[in-house]
Amino acid sequence: MVNTVPVEDVPPVGVDAGTVAAAVVVFAVAYLAVRLVTYALTRVSEASVERRITVKMFVPLVKFVIYLAALYYVLGPVLDLSSTQILAFSGVLGAVLGLGIKDLFADIVGGLVIVLERPYRIGDMVELDDHYGEVTDIGIRSTELTTLDDDTVNVPNYLFFTKSVTNSNDGAPEMMVVTRFHLSPDADLDRAVEVVRDALRTSRYVYLSDDHGVDVRVEDSGGYVTLRGRAYVNDVRNEGAFRTDVTERVFDVFDDEGIEVADPSAFLRSDRRQE
Repeated sequence: MVNTVPVEDVPPVGVDAGTVAAAVVVFAVAYLAVRLVTYALTRVSEASVERRITVKMFVPLVKFVIYLAALYYVLGPVLDLSSTQILAFSGVLGAVLGLGIKDLFADIVGGLVIVLERPYRIGDMVELDDHYGEVTDIGIRSTELTTLDDDTVNVPNYLFFTKSVTNSNDGAPEMMVVTRFHLSPDADLDRAVEVVRDALRTSRYVYLSDDHGVDVRVEDSGGYVTLRGRAYVNDVRNEGAFRTDVTERVFDVFDDEGIEVADPSAFLRSDRRQE
């Protein structure tokens, strides 16, 4: 059974112009503090690729701490609410949520869960709700992504509870990038694999270590052959540049040596005609 407080038992809240002004000042100071701390952490993080994601992971946590502290201060010292008034306030808040802003509340809870469980962090490359890009901000209400085409997408935080999230680097500055090349079945596969492997290994954007090498896999795609070149990029932000660099150099060698590429869409059209 839910405990309720009769309205007549709730002492009135002393709200005057001074109280409202104080509450506004508290939230304004909190907002400015969030902006200042976010700016400072961003500047520090951008100084190094290795530290960028580690430092930025503190940004959403700091936001929540500052705003929660501001709310606590307003409900406590500013409004000087008693435990009875706080209980009544929570009941009113529950009724308001049921009347139409439950999605906003779900966004706030989702943002808090994201900060605590860290399925992704600022700086991670993720696919969320059919959008793929770098997480540039985790706010109270939404997560901001910057796509590879430099578009900014704001995804509501509550989708974290209902949609799957794909995280490509999980907090690491480097991540695996896959490039695909489609060849004719008559092409020289041994030479083609060598060309792709060499392009991956010599790219200026590649990240190589004892645990991070390059790999080329050959797959029969039904009518043509697909080569999947797999390697780690040295910075998640260089994903597009790495893929472009490798693709251009591979196609240049294929063209010079007469290695025949295939058009997958042609086989798709052929299959459709047969159906």
